[in-house]
Amino acid sequence: MTSFELNASEAREFFTEHGYYLAKNVFSPSEVEELEGDFDRIVVQLQGSREDVNAQWQGAAMDRLGAKNTVVVHTHNVQNYSARWLRAFQHPLFLEATATILGPDIVLHHSKLFQKPQGKGSPFPMHQDWSYFPTVQDTMIAGVVHVSEATDDMGCFRVYPGTHRLGRVQGMGGMGDDEHADLKTKYPLENATVLEAGPGDVLFFHYCLLHGSNQNVSDKIRKTVLVQMYSGRDRVEDGVKHPNARLTLQGWNHAASRASENKD
Repeated sequence: MTSFELNASEAREFFTEHGYYLAKNVFSPSEVEELEGDFDRIVVQLQGSREDVNAQWQGAAMDRLGAKNTVVVHTHNVQNYSARWLRAFQHPLFLEATATILGPDIVLHHSKLFQKPQGKGSPFPMHQDWSYFPTVQDTMIAGVVHVSEATDDMGCFRVYPGTHRLGRVQGMGGMGDDEHADLKTKYPLENATVLEAGPGDVLFFHYCLLHGSNQNVSDKIRKTVLVQMYSGRDRVEDGVKHPNARLTLQGWNHAASRASENKD
């Protein structure tokens, strides 16, 4: 296994052009092993909670993917379960890669755990993320930490490079099946670029990039933690109800105020 290497200017240029960047070997094998241990512990805790932890989407788009009786185990804010995962979000190499895109000021909005079980791991139709947590300057990105490998058979990410330049498209949040039929025809999941990754890799993508994933039909579990972040010179729009950690991972939060930090 090769070590982490980053050419900041090339990474920044690639992300600007394509709307995503796959950073290889950000976490070492020993670090991934520790993170996976806590990942698995979180899943056990979730499954023993008697809560509904299956985040499978509903609607016609899912029906077209043949996604009935599929499962994706999910929870927000992994750092609230595990100090080890909080430290992972502050890992020097993770922040170095993130800073090439966002600059030196990095704020955590939220994180999400996703486990796609073998054989029945739920797919996600092609969609944008911006409508769930829009920011004023549209700096919001995701950094997907791969805890396991992610192959096409395992339901890895699929993207349409450059579609972040479409900007905000109303009704492309994943379940707006009655809107933008032309775009959904133009950008079908089956024709998207496949982004396979290994344990320790981090996939960064802009929240306006069209992305999705197929069902996990393999005999392996796909494990990822998605870290949603934005520039410390940006801020989340007023009225957004999505969980928001508002945690400065690096640098400074220039938009923080007494009022904003006294919110529930």
